Amino acid sequence: MSEIQHPSTAQKRNASVILNRIAKRYPDVGTALDYSDAWQLLVATVLSAQTTDANVNKVVPVLFEAYPTAEDLAGANPEDVERIIFSTGYYRQKTKSIIALAGDVVEKYGGEVPADLDKLVKLRGVGRKTASVVLAEVWGIPAIAVDTHVKRVAHRLGLTANTDPVKVEADLKALYPKKRWADVSMQIIQFGRDICDAKKPRCWECPLRDRCEYENKTPRPLS
Repeated sequence: MSEIQHPSTAQKRNASVILNRIAKRYPDVGTALDYSDAWQLLVATVLSAQTTDANVNKVVPVLFEAYPTAEDLAGANPEDVERIIFSTGYYRQKTKSIIALAGDVVEKYGGEVPADLDKLVKLRGVGRKTASVVLAEVWGIPAIAVDTHVKRVAHRLGLTANTDPVKVEADLKALYPKKRWADVSMQIIQFGRDICDAKKPRCWECPLRDRCEYENKTPRPLS
């Protein structure tokens, strides 16, 4: 595989075919996290680590009713927050993260979430993936969030040879025009959840079987 960060015309054409097929299956997909503003999505995305979006959606209404603003959460009693988010797992660490995050947002940006990648990743608990989700979902700012699904699917389909999320992001940005960046993550994530599973991919019904470089394809199960 040649260097993706300087892709050939053929590589770009292949990448376009791949995304078009995924987009046909998921034309209007977005984040499954419930939110009403950038602050809520930022917190919800942090809480979504190592759990399902459905689990997060159950606790965030309670959390934001108790602590509507970043300033409210920054001054929260950690034990009270832990009780609310307990079901999302790793609740002690997540509580520390979102309280620290709230403090940073208040101290650095007056309680308003900045619409800027470099500023977002300087907030405690916020990595490029979380920042990119917020930028793309809330403001439609071109950004590609690389989670485990995106990394796995992109690698299997030959869109990257890298495993480091930052390098995978760079490869995908080189392959796709900026106007498609906001859609890339959510469409690939849903495809990874539904079809290209980590352990048991549904290869027999995959619309990209002919483009896939994954060697251990799963055969159709016997009926």
